[in-house]
Amino acid sequence: MKHSDVTKCLIIGHVVCQVCPIEVHTLSELETVKGGAVTLTCTFKSTHQVTNRMSVDWSYRPQKGGPSDSFFYFSSTAHLPKQGQFKERVRWLGNPARGDASIQLLNASLTDNGTFTCVIKNPPDVHGPPSQVYLTVVPKQVTLRFTDVAVLLGLVLLPSFIIALILLGRMCCRGKPCGVQQAKPVCSPIEVKEREAVVSKNPTPKEKHITCCEIYCQDSDFEDEYFIHNEKLQREGDAETEEAVVSKNPTPKEKHVTCCEIYCQDSDFEDEYFIHNEKLQREGDAETEC
Repeated sequence: MKHSDVTKCLIIGHVVCQVCPIEVHTLSELETVKGGAVTLTCTFKSTHQVTNRMSVDWSYRPQKGGPSDSFFYFSSTAHLPKQGQFKERVRWLGNPARGDASIQLLNASLTDNGTFTCVIKNPPDVHGPPSQVYLTVVPKQVTLRFTDVAVLLGLVLLPSFIIALILLGRMCCRGKPCGVQQAKPVCSPIEVKEREAVVSKNPTPKEKHITCCEIYCQDSDFEDEYFIHNEKLQREGDAETEEAVVSKNPTPKEKHVTCCEIYCQDSDFEDEYFIHNEKLQREGDAETEC
Protein backbone atom coordinates (compact mmCIF):
# COMPACT_ATOMS: atom_id res chain seq x y z
CA MET A 1 0.00 0.00 0.00
CA LYS A 2 1.26 3.42 -0.93
CA HIS A 3 1.78 6.16 1.60
CA SER A 4 -0.97 8.22 -0.02
CA ASP A 5 -3.49 5.40 0.55
CA VAL A 6 -2.66 5.16 4.25
CA THR A 7 -3.13 8.86 4.61
CA LYS A 8 -6.51 8.67 2.95
CA CYS A 9 -7.69 5.90 5.31
CA LEU A 10 -6.65 7.88 8.34
CA ILE A 11 -8.48 10.93 7.09
CA ILE A 12 -11.64 8.92 6.38
CA GLY A 13 -11.49 7.25 9.78
CA HIS A 14 -11.13 10.59 11.50
CA VAL A 15 -14.10 12.01 9.64
CA VAL A 16 -16.23 8.97 10.49
CA CYS A 17 -15.37 9.28 14.17
CA GLN A 18 -16.29 12.93 14.07
CA VAL A 19 -19.81 12.09 12.97
CA CYS A 20 -20.37 9.02 15.27
CA PRO A 21 -23.76 9.52 16.93
CA ILE A 22 -24.16 9.77 20.75
CA GLU A 23 -26.05 6.84 22.35
CA VAL A 24 -28.92 7.68 24.70
CA HIS A 25 -30.89 5.01 26.63
CA THR A 26 -34.07 5.09 28.76
CA LEU A 27 -36.67 2.60 29.84
CA SER A 28 -39.51 2.16 27.42
CA GLU A 29 -42.29 2.27 30.07
CA LEU A 30 -42.72 3.24 33.70
CA GLU A 31 -45.65 3.01 36.07
CA THR A 32 -46.23 4.76 39.37
CA VAL A 33 -49.10 5.56 41.71
CA LYS A 34 -50.72 8.90 42.22
CA GLY A 35 -48.83 11.02 44.72
CA GLY A 36 -45.64 8.98 44.48
CA ALA A 37 -42.17 9.82 43.21
CA VAL A 38 -40.76 8.23 40.08
CA THR A 39 -37.24 8.36 38.60
CA LEU A 40 -36.94 8.97 34.87
CA THR A 41 -33.65 7.24 34.08
CA CYS A 42 -31.52 8.43 31.16
CA THR A 43 -27.96 7.30 30.39
CA PHE A 44 -25.66 8.12 27.47
CA LYS A 45 -22.36 7.19 25.80
CA SER A 46 -20.26 9.69 23.90
CA THR A 47 -17.11 9.26 21.83
CA HIS A 48 -15.77 12.49 23.28
CA GLN A 49 -15.00 13.52 26.80
CA VAL A 50 -17.82 15.26 28.56
CA THR A 51 -17.27 18.98 28.84
CA ASN A 52 -19.20 21.94 30.18
CA ARG A 53 -20.71 22.24 26.73
CA MET A 54 -22.71 19.03 27.31
CA SER A 55 -26.46 19.67 27.58
CA VAL A 56 -29.54 17.69 28.65
CA ASP A 57 -33.09 18.48 27.65
CA TRP A 58 -36.26 16.78 29.00
CA SER A 59 -39.60 17.34 27.28
CA TYR A 60 -43.14 16.07 27.83
CA ARG A 61 -46.00 15.24 25.47
CA PRO A 62 -49.44 14.49 27.01
CA GLN A 63 -51.21 11.19 26.50
CA LYS A 64 -54.01 12.83 24.60
CA GLY A 65 -51.47 14.17 22.09
CA GLY A 66 -50.12 17.58 21.16
CA PRO A 67 -46.73 19.21 20.84
CA SER A 68 -43.84 18.38 23.18
CA ASP A 69 -43.08 20.89 25.89
CA SER A 70 -39.57 21.24 27.31
CA PHE A 71 -39.73 21.53 31.11
CA PHE A 72 -36.12 20.79 32.21
CA TYR A 73 -32.72 21.87 30.87
CA PHE A 74 -29.16 21.19 32.07
CA SER A 75 -25.97 22.93 30.89
CA SER A 76 -23.28 23.13 33.54
CA THR A 77 -26.14 23.62 36.01
CA ALA A 78 -29.73 22.43 36.34
CA HIS A 79 -32.54 24.75 35.31
CA LEU A 80 -35.65 23.55 37.14
CA PRO A 81 -39.13 24.50 35.92
CA LYS A 82 -40.48 27.65 37.56
CA GLN A 83 -43.93 27.48 36.05
CA GLY A 84 -46.29 25.14 34.31
CA GLN A 85 -47.36 21.60 35.09
CA PHE A 86 -44.06 20.46 36.63
CA LYS A 87 -43.31 23.51 38.77
CA GLU A 88 -41.39 22.51 41.93
CA ARG A 89 -41.89 18.84 41.11
CA VAL A 90 -38.59 17.97 39.36
CA ARG A 91 -35.28 16.99 40.97
CA TRP A 92 -31.94 16.60 39.16
CA LEU A 93 -30.30 13.22 39.85
CA GLY A 94 -27.82 13.13 36.93
CA ASN A 95 -24.05 12.89 36.89
CA PRO A 96 -22.74 13.75 33.40
CA ALA A 97 -19.21 12.56 34.18
CA ARG A 98 -20.64 9.06 34.63
CA GLY A 99 -22.98 9.32 31.67
CA ASP A 100 -26.13 9.82 33.78
CA ALA A 101 -28.80 12.40 32.97
CA SER A 102 -31.70 11.14 35.13
CA ILE A 103 -34.34 13.26 36.84
CA GLN A 104 -36.99 12.51 39.48
CA LEU A 105 -40.64 13.50 39.17
CA LEU A 106 -42.31 14.24 42.53
CA ASN A 107 -45.97 13.99 43.51
CA ALA A 108 -47.06 12.23 40.35
CA SER A 109 -50.48 13.17 39.04
CA LEU A 110 -52.92 11.47 36.71
CA THR A 111 -52.34 14.34 34.28
CA ASP A 112 -48.68 13.28 34.02
CA ASN A 113 -49.56 10.30 31.86
CA GLY A 114 -47.68 10.67 28.59
CA THR A 115 -44.29 10.46 26.86
CA PHE A 116 -41.08 11.90 28.34
CA THR A 117 -38.14 12.46 25.93
CA CYS A 118 -34.46 12.74 26.88
CA VAL A 119 -32.15 14.60 24.42
CA ILE A 120 -28.38 14.81 25.12
CA LYS A 121 -25.68 16.73 23.18
CA ASN A 122 -21.96 16.60 23.86
CA PRO A 123 -20.23 18.65 21.13
CA PRO A 124 -18.99 17.59 18.78
CA ASP A 125 -21.35 14.62 19.44
CA VAL A 126 -24.57 16.39 18.70
CA HIS A 127 -26.09 13.79 16.45
CA GLY A 128 -28.08 10.83 17.68
CA PRO A 129 -31.68 9.85 18.21
CA PRO A 130 -33.37 10.85 21.50
CA SER A 131 -34.76 8.25 23.91
CA GLN A 132 -38.36 8.16 25.10
CA VAL A 133 -40.14 6.65 28.11
CA TYR A 134 -43.90 6.34 28.51
CA LEU A 135 -45.14 7.08 32.03
CA THR A 136 -48.42 5.70 33.42
CA VAL A 137 -49.80 7.08 36.67
CA VAL A 138 -52.52 4.98 38.33
CA PRO A 139 -54.82 5.87 41.23
CA LYS A 140 -53.57 4.94 44.67
CA GLN A 141 -55.33 1.87 46.00
CA VAL A 142 -56.04 1.38 49.69
CA THR A 143 -54.40 -1.89 50.67
CA LEU A 144 -54.14 -3.45 54.09
CA ARG A 145 -51.11 -5.44 55.00
CA PHE A 146 -51.37 -8.57 57.12
CA THR A 147 -49.89 -6.79 60.13
CA ASP A 148 -52.48 -4.02 59.85
CA VAL A 149 -55.31 -6.54 59.72
CA ALA A 150 -53.90 -8.41 62.71
CA VAL A 151 -53.67 -5.20 64.74
CA LEU A 152 -57.23 -4.22 63.87
CA LEU A 153 -58.57 -7.66 64.76
CA GLY A 154 -56.67 -7.58 68.04
CA LEU A 155 -58.07 -4.16 68.96
CA VAL A 156 -61.62 -5.32 68.23
CA LEU A 157 -61.64 -8.94 69.41
CA LEU A 158 -59.49 -8.69 72.54
CA PRO A 159 -61.78 -6.27 74.43
CA SER A 160 -64.82 -8.27 73.33
CA PHE A 161 -63.24 -11.49 74.63
CA ILE A 162 -62.43 -9.89 78.00
CA ILE A 163 -65.97 -8.53 78.37
CA ALA A 164 -67.42 -11.95 77.51
CA LEU A 165 -65.26 -13.59 80.20
CA ILE A 166 -66.40 -11.04 82.81
CA LEU A 167 -70.07 -11.56 81.96
CA LEU A 168 -69.65 -15.34 82.01
CA GLY A 169 -67.98 -15.15 85.41
CA ARG A 170 -70.80 -13.05 86.82
CA MET A 171 -73.39 -15.49 85.52
CA CYS A 172 -71.59 -18.47 87.09
CA CYS A 173 -71.10 -16.71 90.44
CA ARG A 174 -74.56 -15.19 90.71
CA GLY A 175 -75.83 -15.28 94.29
CA LYS A 176 -72.45 -16.03 95.89
CA PRO A 177 -69.13 -14.21 96.04
CA CYS A 178 -66.65 -15.44 93.44
CA GLY A 179 -63.18 -16.52 94.45
CA VAL A 180 -64.12 -16.76 98.16
CA GLN A 181 -64.46 -20.17 99.72
CA GLN A 182 -67.59 -20.29 101.78
CA ALA A 183 -67.04 -21.36 105.36
CA LYS A 184 -68.99 -24.30 106.59
CA PRO A 185 -71.82 -23.23 108.93
CA VAL A 186 -71.16 -23.93 112.60
CA CYS A 187 -74.14 -25.54 114.27
CA SER A 188 -75.10 -24.66 117.82
CA PRO A 189 -75.59 -27.45 120.39
CA ILE A 190 -79.37 -27.08 120.09
CA GLU A 191 -79.23 -27.51 116.29
CA VAL A 192 -76.98 -30.55 116.71
CA LYS A 193 -79.47 -32.14 119.06
CA GLU A 194 -82.35 -31.35 116.73
CA ARG A 195 -80.51 -32.97 113.79
CA GLU A 196 -79.72 -36.02 115.89
CA ALA A 197 -83.40 -36.22 116.83
CA VAL A 198 -84.38 -36.02 113.17
CA VAL A 199 -81.90 -38.75 112.27
CA SER A 200 -83.14 -40.89 115.17
CA LYS A 201 -86.68 -40.61 113.86
CA ASN A 202 -85.84 -42.76 110.88
CA PRO A 203 -86.95 -46.16 112.23
CA THR A 204 -85.34 -49.50 111.54
CA PRO A 205 -87.47 -52.23 109.92
CA LYS A 206 -88.18 -53.72 113.39
CA GLU A 207 -89.28 -50.38 114.81
CA LYS A 208 -91.52 -49.90 111.79
CA HIS A 209 -93.29 -53.16 112.68
CA ILE A 210 -93.98 -52.06 116.27
CA THR A 211 -95.33 -48.75 115.04
CA CYS A 212 -97.50 -50.65 112.59
CA CYS A 213 -98.93 -52.69 115.50
CA GLU A 214 -99.81 -49.55 117.38
CA ILE A 215 -101.44 -47.96 114.36
CA TYR A 216 -103.43 -51.14 113.80
CA CYS A 217 -104.76 -50.94 117.36
CA GLN A 218 -105.36 -47.19 117.19
CA ASP A 219 -107.19 -47.10 113.88
CA SER A 220 -110.11 -49.25 115.07
CA ASP A 221 -113.33 -49.07 117.04
CA PHE A 222 -111.35 -49.75 120.25
CA GLU A 223 -108.98 -46.82 120.01
CA ASP A 224 -109.98 -45.47 123.42
CA GLU A 225 -109.47 -48.80 125.10
CA TYR A 226 -106.01 -49.06 123.54
CA PHE A 227 -104.87 -45.77 125.01
CA ILE A 228 -106.45 -46.60 128.39
CA HIS A 229 -104.58 -49.90 128.32
CA ASN A 230 -101.24 -48.18 127.68
CA GLU A 231 -101.84 -45.66 130.43
CA LYS A 232 -102.74 -48.46 132.80
CA LEU A 233 -99.47 -50.24 132.03
CA GLN A 234 -97.55 -47.07 132.71
CA ARG A 235 -99.23 -46.58 136.10
CA GLU A 236 -98.75 -50.13 137.27
CA GLY A 237 -95.12 -50.29 136.04
CA ASP A 238 -94.55 -54.03 136.45
CA ALA A 239 -94.95 -57.03 134.21
CA GLU A 240 -96.98 -59.05 136.78
CA THR A 241 -99.89 -56.61 136.76
CA GLU A 242 -99.83 -56.70 132.97
CA GLU A 243 -100.07 -60.53 132.98
CA ALA A 244 -102.94 -60.37 135.52
CA VAL A 245 -104.84 -57.99 133.30
CA VAL A 246 -104.34 -60.24 130.29
CA SER A 247 -105.45 -63.37 132.28
CA LYS A 248 -108.83 -61.85 133.26
CA ASN A 249 -111.90 -62.62 131.35
CA PRO A 250 -111.70 -59.78 128.86
CA THR A 251 -114.59 -57.89 127.43
CA PRO A 252 -114.97 -57.77 123.66
CA LYS A 253 -113.07 -54.48 123.58
CA GLU A 254 -110.31 -55.84 125.78
CA LYS A 255 -110.12 -58.87 123.53
CA HIS A 256 -109.32 -56.59 120.63
CA VAL A 257 -106.52 -54.88 122.57
CA THR A 258 -105.13 -58.24 123.63
CA CYS A 259 -105.35 -59.47 120.05
CA CYS A 260 -103.32 -56.50 118.94
CA GLU A 261 -100.65 -57.26 121.51
CA ILE A 262 -100.61 -60.94 120.59
CA TYR A 263 -100.27 -59.96 116.94
CA CYS A 264 -97.21 -57.93 117.81
CA GLN A 265 -95.81 -60.60 120.12
CA ASP A 266 -96.28 -63.56 117.79
CA SER A 267 -93.97 -62.17 115.11
CA ASP A 268 -90.34 -61.78 114.23
CA PHE A 269 -90.26 -58.60 116.31
CA GLU A 270 -91.28 -60.06 119.66
CA ASP A 271 -88.15 -58.77 121.43
CA GLU A 272 -88.69 -55.26 120.14
CA TYR A 273 -92.29 -55.30 121.32
CA PHE A 274 -91.34 -56.17 124.89
CA ILE A 275 -88.59 -53.57 124.86
CA HIS A 276 -91.20 -51.03 123.78
CA ASN A 277 -93.54 -52.01 126.66
CA GLU A 278 -90.70 -51.89 129.18
CA LYS A 279 -89.89 -48.38 127.95
CA LEU A 280 -93.50 -47.36 128.59
CA GLN A 281 -93.37 -48.86 132.08
CA ARG A 282 -90.16 -47.03 132.94
CA GLU A 283 -91.68 -43.75 131.81
CA GLY A 284 -94.73 -44.47 134.00
CA ASP A 285 -92.51 -45.22 137.05
CA ALA A 286 -90.58 -42.00 136.49
CA GLU A 287 -93.81 -39.94 136.44
CA THR A 288 -95.00 -41.69 139.64
CA GLU A 289 -91.77 -40.84 141.47
CA CYS A 290 -92.08 -37.23 140.37
